Amino acid sequence: MIIVNLDVMMAKRKMSSTELAERIGITMANLSILKNNKAKAIRFSTLEAICEALDCQPGDILEHVKGEE
Repeated sequence: MIIVNLDVMMAKRKMSSTELAERIGITMANLSILKNNKAKAIRFSTLEAICEALDCQPGDILEHVKGEE
C-alpha cells in the first residue's frame, strides 16, 4: 500500500491546504482526496507540482507500507 504523507510535508513547510491547492492548480476536494489516502492514482505532473511547491522529493511524501490494505 502506498501512503501519502502530504500533511507531514505541509506542516514542515508551514503551508495551508488552500495555499498548496492554489500553487499546484488542483481543487481543494482533490487535494483532500490525496491527503486522506483515498486517491487511486496521481499524475506525475501533479506530483512534480507538489514537490516544487513544497521543495521536497517524491519519497518525502510517498511511502510504501507492506501488508496493509
